[in-house]
Parts: sequence; structure tokens; C-alpha cells
Amino acid sequence: MSNMQAAPKPTVVVRGFRIFEGLLQRDVQEALVADLRALTRDAPFFAPQTPYGKPMSVRMTSAGELGWFSDRTGYRYTSTHPKGQSWPEIPASVLDIWDHISGVTRSPQSCLVNFYGENAKMGMHQDKDEKDLTWPVVSVSLGDDALFRIGNETRGGKTESIWLRSGDVVVMGGAARLTYHGIDRIRYGSSTLLPKGGRINLTLRVVD
Repeated sequence: MSNMQAAPKPTVVVRGFRIFEGLLQRDVQEALVADLRALTRDAPFFAPQTPYGKPMSVRMTSAGELGWFSDRTGYRYTSTHPKGQSWPEIPASVLDIWDHISGVTRSPQSCLVNFYGENAKMGMHQDKDEKDLTWPVVSVSLGDDALFRIGNETRGGKTESIWLRSGDVVVMGGAARLTYHGIDRIRYGSSTLLPKGGRINLTLRVVD
């Protein structure tokens, strides 16, 4: 049996990144934020460190079987929150997006939840901590606009940038799966979805 299912067509494709602009309507976004508030009560945001000892400017938490984690010993997936409890289940509202857009029938094992405050950013990186890189990564933007930069399969070279807005969904798979990408900055206060401003990014992955 094939693991593929029919998925809608993207509005924009940049270097293999399939971008679905405005896929999620405002009421759907608000419902997602409510679910995420409940999630973060069980698994509070924390500030990770890079393996080089530098604090990351985003705060993060996770849901699902596994959560992504970083400290001085490296990047990895763990089965528990830094406080020791298991990660909460991925909300059904988030799984619905994966089912609608990923193009695969297998469910994600991890949902990384990143919060970007006014000066937060994410350096250029590859998503390569998963054991099987044939599965796509699905990214959901909520809140303030973010300048998303897309590079190449190796560091350096020319890049392209696009503003991601609240309700946009990005699918990274196939040839784009190991492409470097990052968030240069957010346009703080550009959205009214989060009362105090900022951006939430959900990243759904199959780990093994």
C-alpha cells in the first residue's frame, strides 16, 4: 500500500519548499492557539542552549512521542520534557493539518513548538536529526510575520527570502528536505492573533 495521499496544490514553491499561503483561516488559527495554551501548561516553554553553550533566542517546547532538545551535549530527540514529565499528545487540531497537507498517511511523532519574541531569530540550519529523511516536515506559522530565508543543500551561496504570515503552512520534502533555511527576523506586532505579539511556529516530523 502506498503511503501517499492526495494533497492540495501549493500557492508558491521556492527551491522545493511548498508554501500554502493563508491555508488556515482566522478561526482555525484561534482554535490552534487555544490548544497550544493548554499544551504549554503541561509542557512549559524553555530556553535551550546550543552545543556551543550559546542560548537560543527562541523559546520552545514539544508534543508527541518525542520532543526536540538541545544543550551542551548536542541536538537530539527525547521522550521527556526537561522537567521530567512525558510530552503531551499532539493536539487533534494540529494533526488535522498534517493529514490535510503532508501527502503521507503516517502520523508525525513530534511537534516542535517554537515561540519567537520581538528579537528572536533562527539561524540557517538543516533538519537532519531524524533517522529517516524521506518523510516530509510540515511547518505552521501563527502570529507575527517572519522573514523565511531558504538556502542550498550546503552552507553558503545565494539565498531567497519570503515573508511567512499567520495561517501559512510550509511543506519541506523531497529534494528540499536537507536544504538550509532559517528565520532572519519577525515583524513584531504585525498580527493580532497573539495579544502580546510574537510568533508561534509548529514543526511536525516523523523521527524514525
